[in-house]
Amino acid sequence: MFLKQTVKRNPMLVETGFDLMRNSRILPDTYVVDTDAYLANAAKILAEGKRQGVDLYFMLKQTGRNPWLARELVKLGYAGAVAVDFREARILMDHGIPICNVGHLVQCPRGFLKEIVAYEPAYMTVFSLEKIREIDREAAAQGKTMKLLLKVVQDQDMLYSGQTAGFSLDELPALLDALDKLEHVQAAGVTSFPAFLFDEARGQIEPTHNLETLAKARQILADRGIEEINVNAPSATCVRTLQAMKGYPFISSAEPGHGLSGSTPLHVVSDEPEIPAVVYMSEVSHNFRGHSYCYGGGHYRRSHVHEALVGPCLQEAVYCRVQPPQPECIDYYFELEKEMPVSDPVCMAFRHQIFVTRSHVVLVKGIGRGEPEIIGEYDSQGRKLA
Repeated sequence: MFLKQTVKRNPMLVETGFDLMRNSRILPDTYVVDTDAYLANAAKILAEGKRQGVDLYFMLKQTGRNPWLARELVKLGYAGAVAVDFREARILMDHGIPICNVGHLVQCPRGFLKEIVAYEPAYMTVFSLEKIREIDREAAAQGKTMKLLLKVVQDQDMLYSGQTAGFSLDELPALLDALDKLEHVQAAGVTSFPAFLFDEARGQIEPTHNLETLAKARQILADRGIEEINVNAPSATCVRTLQAMKGYPFISSAEPGHGLSGSTPLHVVSDEPEIPAVVYMSEVSHNFRGHSYCYGGGHYRRSHVHEALVGPCLQEAVYCRVQPPQPECIDYYFELEKEMPVSDPVCMAFRHQIFVTRSHVVLVKGIGRGEPEIIGEYDSQGRKLA
């Protein structure tokens, strides 16, 4: 999906991937991250967020919940992270990373509330009254008050399978009545996902109906006298998306994830301020009936992987069509369209969600100046290996 753009805009990353693979410094099923490019992307997004008056919470699930990157993003000036679920929150907590929003897209389970309330995230996203009451009881026990982002939804909104949840706008008045009776939680904003998406026909990032829902929900909270309402509008957050937010001044915060690695769908079709910063490296395992097979482990069902570069180095590599495994099968291998030399390096660049894989992540600095140096190797959940 991103391979040709990566070769065009960050060829030294691709060459570094080949070099690491060829010299056995990494094993197959490894994502290589150009940390300098990644942080340069992050700085551009942060600067645009400040220009637009939009607070930014970085999301790291895509790059394996990596704590080194988290610390560097905080040094850049990001207020903190968004934890998509409780396991990500725990990794961030273990490394002392500030959490701006937790529970989006997965609410915190009851057994985790004592820990997370004690950590004092800026906001907790919720979408059930029962969970709100659990948070209130735990916050009361600790003498705290927790700010809540209410996930809201209308019938016309987009909801991904596996993420279905939210308070309807019709439910909000009664919900706010219930919240008024609780002393240790407060409605502090609203959120929905996705508020922006890439429109293939128009070739640009467009607001979804979810954003209209957020605007209506914000007004309901404002009519109840709630002030400083955080309207959290995530998805596809990058420089161009933040510029589009200028037309929606009610938006308070957003959550760059793929934008940090230059891998939103927008980055496939145009040269954006962010450049690609991640490649996936493997090697040819064997040939069978006219096709070759390289080691897998890093496939994500929505990766849109189409092609790979196979060869000893970028200059000698050839493009091969890729056939990923069927969704119901384990990705032991990627199938390549023709036979290739066994043990040749294979480079791909596709839409990644490293946290759902069994891949390793290698962070490399100095790529752009021709002095690549491995910072460390991590598993897909951000645990340091070397």
